[in-house]
Amino acid sequence: MSPAALVVLCTAPADGDVALTLARGLVEQRLAACVNLIPEVRSVYDWKGKLEDERETQLVIKTQHSRYAEVEAWLRAHHPYDEPEILALPVTAGSPSYLGWLETQTTK
Repeated sequence: MSPAALVVLCTAPADGDVALTLARGLVEQRLAACVNLIPEVRSVYDWKGKLEDERETQLVIKTQHSRYAEVEAWLRAHHPYDEPEILALPVTAGSPSYLGWLETQTTK
């Protein structure tokens, strides 16, 4: 059985309002109950044969497992990166009242 809730991680450019725009859009579309923005993470990775070292903002997106495909599709459609980081982590336990609120906020 799949967990009812997920935490989805996604990085965005640190400059400008991209991360805030993504966060607001996810919440406004009821795809996420809440999105935390953690500023100034530093990502080091190989992209197309070149070592990159970038400042980014980490989005921590809380949603229902049943909405994951929609969250991923929305992020891909609105994200400026060619290949955005989109990783879903299962929520194995949590406050029943918070999880109930999360479900209410992300129900169509």
